[in-house]
Amino acid sequence: MDKQYLIKWLAILLSILTTGQLSSSLLEGEELKPFHWPNGKKAAVSLSFDDARLSQIDTGLALLKKEGVKVTFFVKPSGVEKRLAGWKQAVANGHEIGNHSLTHPCTGNYKFSRNNALENYNLAMMAQQLNGANELIYKQLGVKPRTFAYPCGQKFVGRGVDVKSYVPLVADRFLAGRGYLDEFGNDPLICDLAQAMGTGFDDMDFYRMKKIVDQAAQEGLWVIFVGHEIGKQGYQTTDSKAIENLCEYLKNPANGIWLGTVKEIATYIQRQRDKINPVGVSLKKSNKQDAKRLPN
Repeated sequence: MDKQYLIKWLAILLSILTTGQLSSSLLEGEELKPFHWPNGKKAAVSLSFDDARLSQIDTGLALLKKEGVKVTFFVKPSGVEKRLAGWKQAVANGHEIGNHSLTHPCTGNYKFSRNNALENYNLAMMAQQLNGANELIYKQLGVKPRTFAYPCGQKFVGRGVDVKSYVPLVADRFLAGRGYLDEFGNDPLICDLAQAMGTGFDDMDFYRMKKIVDQAAQEGLWVIFVGHEIGKQGYQTTDSKAIENLCEYLKNPANGIWLGTVKEIATYIQRQRDKINPVGVSLKKSNKQDAKRLPN
């Protein structure tokens, strides 16, 4: 092994042991192994849908089955209950079921969340939102979610000097946490899997979706699209025809895109990171223990 290369890695290891994290100055200019998507793919894309909306079952399941595509549904247990047989079919069809909290708390600035405002939550209350949803989803569908989507994309509890991030709660319980209304894809070597960025596509036509995918392919990124209703394009509704066109584009081998669920792609990213940078940032011990506890 090259002596200079070994010295650099020993310095990085020392930084981790003494500070608990990688020094940015050590990483500057460091020639680490590049990240590679599987089978020569250029980028990765996940399709995700929130809230367990009725149209996801009534319209979405048939559309996705026709396209032969698996997606991630981030569900609330109350929504699952309204179409329980349909959600069981979604599991049977191979779709991933993620956690979207028990009651979908968001900022009280939204009128619909005025009586369920994150400003009035603390970390213990948020932990119950995560744990309670996992327990109910397991009772309903027999799966324990390994990924989470932040309601409204918001990651805080409390207000003012008492505001706290609940990202650590998500990191301790899940393989990945997904945001919402973010502006860009995820760099697989850099992104924090506990708060991966999500790109809304409810109001988009196929050509706008394609533009985002093509940019990701140029830069080797992971795009997580976020939708709600499935039907005719409109407010919080992802256009069915646009989804069909997008699926066809993503499945075309010539375009070099890996289309997978959030869990599939996050798992691959973490494993690749462990290979590329074995002394660097990886899953916390608690995450690994949690993964063993939770059935697939």
